[in-house]
Amino acid sequence: MLSRVTHFFQRLARAAAALACAIVCACLWAAPAQAANCNVATSQGATGPANWQTYCWLDLSSYSDTTARSTSGQNFTYNLPDGTTMTFNMRVTAGPVLDAVASPSWSGAAVGNTAFLGIAGQPILYQTTDGGSSSITIRNIVLTPPPGSGAITAYMFVAADAESSNGGETLSFQTNGGNWQLLDQVGPTSGSTYPTYTGVGNNTFAVTGVGGTVGAYIVGSTTPTQVVTTMTGAGLQGAMFAVRFASIRLNMQIQGGRVAAADQFKFDITSTSGGGVLATGTSTGSGTGPFAAASLTTASALPVTLSQAMAAGSTNTISHYRSVLTCTNSSVSSTPLPNNVVTTSYSFGALQFGDNVSCNFTAAAYPHLRLTKTLPSGRRFTSDQFILNIMNGASVVATTTTTGSNSTVNNGSTPQYQGVAGTTYTLAEVGAGTTSLTQYTAAMTCTNTWTGSSTVLPNDPGETVTPQDGDVISCTIANTRLGNNATLSLTKTSQVLSDPFRGTVNPLAIPGAIVRYTFAVSNTGNSPVDSGSVVLIDAVPSQVEVGTGANPLFTQGTPTSGLQFTVGTDLRYSSAASPPANFAACTYTPTGTYDPNVRYVCFNPKNAMAARTSSNPAPNFTLSFDARVK
Repeated sequence: MLSRVTHFFQRLARAAAALACAIVCACLWAAPAQAANCNVATSQGATGPANWQTYCWLDLSSYSDTTARSTSGQNFTYNLPDGTTMTFNMRVTAGPVLDAVASPSWSGAAVGNTAFLGIAGQPILYQTTDGGSSSITIRNIVLTPPPGSGAITAYMFVAADAESSNGGETLSFQTNGGNWQLLDQVGPTSGSTYPTYTGVGNNTFAVTGVGGTVGAYIVGSTTPTQVVTTMTGAGLQGAMFAVRFASIRLNMQIQGGRVAAADQFKFDITSTSGGGVLATGTSTGSGTGPFAAASLTTASALPVTLSQAMAAGSTNTISHYRSVLTCTNSSVSSTPLPNNVVTTSYSFGALQFGDNVSCNFTAAAYPHLRLTKTLPSGRRFTSDQFILNIMNGASVVATTTTTGSNSTVNNGSTPQYQGVAGTTYTLAEVGAGTTSLTQYTAAMTCTNTWTGSSTVLPNDPGETVTPQDGDVISCTIANTRLGNNATLSLTKTSQVLSDPFRGTVNPLAIPGAIVRYTFAVSNTGNSPVDSGSVVLIDAVPSQVEVGTGANPLFTQGTPTSGLQFTVGTDLRYSSAASPPANFAACTYTPTGTYDPNVRYVCFNPKNAMAARTSSNPAPNFTLSFDARVK
């Protein structure tokens, strides 16, 4: 009983204040109404819905009861948050004087106390005296979208019990739009009592009051042009109205590093039909995000497209990045959402009213590789040059050949190569022309702009790397020249000369075939080899035999090696099981043309081997001998 008495005096005080306001307003009703706003609650409240932020409550502060009761009614204009302009005319007939008041309308009202807290302005149309039936017609509802947004094909108009429907009180909403949907059931300030209702799924929603502290209902109708509210109070009654919004936020993150430091991303929400940009955002700085989101709150069922592109001033195009879009919705909704979709432009379709969608583009650079050359101590020979290769198997996918002289390295980096995640690449170098890598020690260092990557980076030239999306890898091969030295380089080749059946015509390496082994030796260093110190000891393969029929052949190279070779003194053999320690340890004499006991063939040309003096070919010679396949 005490609560009802308190309620009575609260209502009486409101009625007195409202009546005073009505008298003042009656004197000023001719003043033109200014464009108003709608307002979103500042917090959900204990019983508010999860998508409470999608309701924008119409501020009725400019309401004039005198004007609204005139034949022409009162015109209202609202600038909605998405740039849409909403207009309608309100006509009030019968019942006590109405006034616009703040929410909550009293301490026992559900809306404003247990849900939708902190609504700004005066969103409630409230009876100023107890009893009576008021009829409020909101007509000629028109929503005009901002330029470039396309035509509005649907919106949702919301009506709510803004007081408390107790015994003997009724409230009804009639729409010429979509049938009423029950959007929320706002809990009472105490207990669990609610009025009864009918009409969900019909064009008239009606509430019948019950005694006690009660909750309230909020309903919505799609795309009406007219809504008629009838409220009958035993005490006071009130109603409030809103536009139901849908919201979508678009952001982006960068996985890994940027391909170039200047690369930045632009992400937009655009009208699918009109093409206008409704909300936009950009990445900034060197961070990976998320960044300031592009946010759109829309009062209309507007089809939107989500897109991502490179911002102005970027070095690279979006094709250098793999963009993946994922969206979530905090509302229970049937709106289809993309999940891990690889795209830079996605037609999202129309949001449903109440949707609270959050979308995120994740941009990961496709694997990028670059190989660079440095010469910390300069070149061995002035014109030494180097070829850097990034290879996929045997195929060279990026290459460069250096230019310059001494320590100057021009053209020292390969183009940045865009690879494929999961593919293995080799990073290597070769000497250009007559340049010999044996005159340098090489060290390779690699960096990845994605510091959190699990990709294992190579440590030495010629090693491989298998990058993943997000990797931007740069490797440098630093070549340090050796000190003054003699450096011998040797290659060994074999050639089948004849076989017992084909003779010398396409001979095969079959038993009885004669095979010639050839050694090519060069001095790539800038110092000569000490006289008599060139010794070659070659292990004879177990499948062949060598003897007095070895037919050794020494061929002087160009430039000349400066060596001399005499078969009688400079060729020896060994039958030892382990390699001879030196030429003098080769003491075995073959017993036949092809002696199976020969295990090693030993060569020791005389004189000093000449040094290389420029980038021209190195001094060289070849030595060969014959063997027979067992």
